[in-house]
Amino acid sequence: MANLVNLEQVSKSFGVKPLLDGVSLGVEEGERIGVVGLNGGGKTTLLEVLAGLTPPDAGRVSRRGDVRLAVVTQRGELPGGASIGDVVFGPLGLAEHEWASDARIRGILEGIGLREAQRHLDTPIDELSGGERRRVALAAALVQDLDLLILDEPTNHLDVEGVVWLAEHLIARRCALVVVTHDRWFLDTVATRTWEVVGGSVESYEGGYNDWVYARAERARIADAQEERRRNLARKELAWLRRGPPARTSKPKYRIEAAESLIADVPPPRDSVTLSAFATRRLGKVVIELEDATLATPDGRTLLTGMTWRLAPGERAGIVGVNGSGKTTLLRALAGAAELVSGRRIVGQTVRVGWLRQELDDLPEQMRVLEAVEDVGRRVVLGDKELSASQLAERLGFPAARQWTPIADLSGGERRRLQLTRILMAEPNVLLLDEPTNDLDIDTLQQLEDLLDGWPGTLVVISHDRYLTERICDSVYALFGDGRLTHLPRGIEEYLQRRATIAESAPVPADASQAARETGSRQKGGAAERAAQKELARLERAIAKLEERQAVLHERLAAAATDPEKLQRLGGELKDVDAEHAELEERWLELADELG
Repeated sequence: MANLVNLEQVSKSFGVKPLLDGVSLGVEEGERIGVVGLNGGGKTTLLEVLAGLTPPDAGRVSRRGDVRLAVVTQRGELPGGASIGDVVFGPLGLAEHEWASDARIRGILEGIGLREAQRHLDTPIDELSGGERRRVALAAALVQDLDLLILDEPTNHLDVEGVVWLAEHLIARRCALVVVTHDRWFLDTVATRTWEVVGGSVESYEGGYNDWVYARAERARIADAQEERRRNLARKELAWLRRGPPARTSKPKYRIEAAESLIADVPPPRDSVTLSAFATRRLGKVVIELEDATLATPDGRTLLTGMTWRLAPGERAGIVGVNGSGKTTLLRALAGAAELVSGRRIVGQTVRVGWLRQELDDLPEQMRVLEAVEDVGRRVVLGDKELSASQLAERLGFPAARQWTPIADLSGGERRRLQLTRILMAEPNVLLLDEPTNDLDIDTLQQLEDLLDGWPGTLVVISHDRYLTERICDSVYALFGDGRLTHLPRGIEEYLQRRATIAESAPVPADASQAARETGSRQKGGAAERAAQKELARLERAIAKLEERQAVLHERLAAAATDPEKLQRLGGELKDVDAEHAELEERWLELADELG
């Protein structure tokens, strides 16, 4: 396959920090690449260099002359004064009757959650929320016929259904894709290759999230083994120096230099967020209760009618629903920030609520990182240890040099981390988390999950991240727009099934009936096709490894020509490998025929 974009020895720095240092890589036709790494590590910079939005400081970026690409970054701005229709269909030069008769375009608007936009394409962009603007920008890219699509955190501001739809759409369209995402389910479903941006370089791994986790664990194991050998050798060198009299240490300078170089060469630890189980204050029998509550949105739309929900000590609940269904309003009601139309909110006397909001406007912009943490508290108990605010900030990913950075200069991911630091500094026993995964890198997410997995307090989470919800929540509740909070015993899977049933039973306009039938057919086959494509990719990797093994065995057979016993053993091993190779190839051909 031909390369669409190539980077050759590309370097890019902001200030004194090199984000990309001599990076060489390429994107091939049809390849789907997920990009992961720490916040501020250079993921967005890599995307912008690939897309041509940012020139490199050194190196060369080459693109195939006829490549058609679109890019949607977090920094992208929509033209002021334009309407939704101008942004989505303007580049295509389509009139309304032309796109309205295109089932593919209608399906994209439906899948991405812009159903209202189909009826209000003249709505000015300036009137949209941040999440709606991101979805409009994404729709404008998806409606185009492209060779390469570059996306930065596309799952932000999408609900669970939207994430599933986007994954199936990206797989079905078969164009090349480079996507930065923290959504592990999305990454594992979509990506055929994973790039990890770390320390100015880009490490490439075959496969999606699960393959990357295994490969990185193996890399860490090898690094640990090398470090252990380094330490053992350093200990021997230093012990040798200590055994002799003090005067003796001045003579064998090569020994001293060897010991010093071993100690100085110890690599610095990776910048990772370590979250421990915070000591919680005792919860009584009553935590937070909404009794016979009726809840409405600020514009007067009724969300819940006569609902009673009693959060129990230690309960771990996830809330799902389409965008606009009222999830955030319900969380605000639990926090006491949204007034009930009727009913009452009851709070236990010992309850201390920690509320992580989607917005970042609760951070004191005039402060520095350490000042903002000390504003909540100067000391905190972590297990059996008491830490200062500075020590806690360092454990949560802010090294000493970064603690005096003005909050106004922090990236989105760093601001999110600071929010978490301030909330956990207060030692809450009830956590209300509204989209906690937004803007967090995967390393931070893994540590956050580790904390929440064993956290002994009460937890209520709104998240489109299916991976996180299924891991840390014991129960899932849904808002279907019927005025009730529905418990789902089978979790996210049951929610998606119910939503599909609701969509099938909804009345379809006459002029859209054919498009609905086409979309429904695609959705029914989407899961099976996705599973088949994942198995196809797995088989290709397995076949490649077997072919490598075959080549090694042929070389060993040639070298053992004079050893009959070894020849017999290697011949038997080659026969087994050949049989497995043939079996996998046969299965690969079956799947390839099914997919066409």
